[in-house]
Amino acid sequence: MPYAALDDDSSILTVSRLNAQIKSLLESSFPLVWVKGEISNFRAPSSGHYYFTLKDERSQINAVFFRFQNRRLRFKPDSGIQVLCQARVGVYEPRGEYQLIVEVMEPLGIGALQLAFEQLKKKLAAEGLFDPSRKRRMPLCPRNVAVVTSPSGAAVRDILKIFRRSPYPLSVTILPVAVQGSEAGREIAAALDAVHELNERFQWDVIIVGRGGGSIEDLWPFNEEIPARAIASCPVPVISAVGHEIDLTISDLAADLRMPTPTAAAEWVVRSVEHFHRETCTARDRLVQIMIRAVENRKTMLRFLEKRLPDPKRRFQDLHLYVDDRTQRLQLAISRRIEKAGTLTAHLAEKLRFLHPSRKIAQHRQTLSQYMKDLVLFQRRSLEVRRMLLGNCISRLETLSPLAVLSRGYSITYRLPGMKLLKRSSEVRAGNEVLVRLSEGSIVCTVSQTEEKSS
Repeated sequence: MPYAALDDDSSILTVSRLNAQIKSLLESSFPLVWVKGEISNFRAPSSGHYYFTLKDERSQINAVFFRFQNRRLRFKPDSGIQVLCQARVGVYEPRGEYQLIVEVMEPLGIGALQLAFEQLKKKLAAEGLFDPSRKRRMPLCPRNVAVVTSPSGAAVRDILKIFRRSPYPLSVTILPVAVQGSEAGREIAAALDAVHELNERFQWDVIIVGRGGGSIEDLWPFNEEIPARAIASCPVPVISAVGHEIDLTISDLAADLRMPTPTAAAEWVVRSVEHFHRETCTARDRLVQIMIRAVENRKTMLRFLEKRLPDPKRRFQDLHLYVDDRTQRLQLAISRRIEKAGTLTAHLAEKLRFLHPSRKIAQHRQTLSQYMKDLVLFQRRSLEVRRMLLGNCISRLETLSPLAVLSRGYSITYRLPGMKLLKRSSEVRAGNEVLVRLSEGSIVCTVSQTEEKSS
């Protein structure tokens, strides 16, 4: 009877209790550990949580990275990436599975920011955001400039210093934003999005987006996706001037023109304006010389034509005589045409009087009056005939009416129920009820006796 003894032993555990004890033991023994390995079977469902397997050459373990923790990542995890994770060991009791609950993740070998930079660069390049054919042409003479940068940084001071040196007037609008910190990328994107509404008022020729140099962390707002897409969709050509000459950001790749520093961007604007004015002045001088030579050539040709031109007075006199002759002939032709038209008008008026429709109208009126009289007479005769036919029909109907027969003392008998018309005595039996319809009213009777038709 050993099995009965086991059934009564209180040390036997249920599956749920065993999983709970395992969960308590593991989570207390491994509260927080660092684990490195390769990501595989990576999944990112709509919930925002990351599910994957962390493995090395000999073993693997399931892991989860919850949304409220992974949203601070600078890069996008994917299968095949070597990572270092700070995690807690947890047990999912319903299935008795243990897993890593990741709280911190860093890529191995390459920094998280550099990996995020390469991932975003690859993604936007695949969408064609960096395609040279998409970039807008820079203006020849950018005189109205908007600068998206920090209002207190060194970049805006350098830009304004260069603009003040320009011999030509420049209009500068500062769109103040933060260029460092977690919210800087959104502020830069919001300023560029505002250009869609403000450009109709300010008519900017070019937008300069930039800041001074710094570490990759300081320049990171210019490596985010939101400002890059705002630069690409901006209606005004954008110059990216971020950091130093060796720095390259996503904003540099998305912009229509990249300058190594904010100072270089301002110098490009000043040089473009100066070059435009020089070219304009050169073209103006060249045009003046061409016009002077053209005028001299026309003067020479005019003097040559003056020598060959006959006296215009004689030509004018001939034309005057020609006009007088044509005027007299025109007046004579008009007079004859008027006379001919008058004769024709008189002839047509006489013909119109002869064909005037008043006589035909009188004739048709007499005919119409006669037709009306005939129609009234016909209607009267037809009505009398119809009345006679109606009287005959009424007489015939009264003769054939069963009511007339009933009025002479006859009756109609029906069997109840059902109101079946009786024609023979055999159709009822003693005790049946019948309805006898008279000329006026009806009688319900009970049959007491039936007789066959007698001779």
